[in-house]
Amino acid sequence: MLAEIITIGDEILIGQIVDTNSAWMAQKLNLAGIKVKQITSVSDEKVHILDSLRQASLRADLILITGGLGPTKDDITKKTLAEYFQVGLRIDNEALENVKQIFARHKSPMLDTNLRQAEVLDNCTTLLNKNGTAPGMWIEDKGKIFVSMPGVPFEMMYMMEELVIPKIKTSFKLPSIVHHTILTAGLGESIIADKISEIENSLPSHIGLAYLPKLGMVRLRLSGMGSDADQLNNEIGAYAKRIVEQLDEYVIAESDTTIEKVILDFMEMR
Repeated sequence: MLAEIITIGDEILIGQIVDTNSAWMAQKLNLAGIKVKQITSVSDEKVHILDSLRQASLRADLILITGGLGPTKDDITKKTLAEYFQVGLRIDNEALENVKQIFARHKSPMLDTNLRQAEVLDNCTTLLNKNGTAPGMWIEDKGKIFVSMPGVPFEMMYMMEELVIPKIKTSFKLPSIVHHTILTAGLGESIIADKISEIENSLPSHIGLAYLPKLGMVRLRLSGMGSDADQLNNEIGAYAKRIVEQLDEYVIAESDTTIEKVILDFMEMR
């Protein structure tokens, strides 16, 4: 299963906020065995949202959309999705009750705009938002799955972990994805590549090696995909062992960590 993430909001494009949602979602999808092929940020304009949906449907099986589900006029995701799928909107009674309970709990007056938060697409399965007023929507169309979620991080995270990923796992047989990170220091990327070229050339097609250089260090990441997680772990572990033995004293950690953390851990042990 291939996924694409679309984040909607001018605040991202002008640099007012950093899109941490996409990075978090990509990590969770990867752990579930789903490859993210592209992350796209678009403005709060209908034409741009429609175009991103069309393009994503050509590339991915699962399209995750965050943002634009609020009660104000600039939140146009819901209406734009209705236009894209050519369907109407309906009031979801469970979502409406959720909205009413939230306002009652905070003793706040409800406006018509707040009631419209309970509107969802006619063709969707409603994902109830227990942390906010805007429900999510799960839409299946022409063999593709579209999931629209709020852009508020803690609302989206709840929905992903408790509703979306479990629903994906029960609906599809997903492969296992395994990563093994080796942190090195003291050698440049090209020298490391030369030293381990024989090992890298021997990697099977389902295991890849990525070089992630930063100032003073290079992070090596072995990644594999397969149906048997235990077998894949053993296989990647064997290649990691060969790389560590080849690079010897230039390896400072076998985890996805930082040099600073490695130094702190070393000092604590002294």
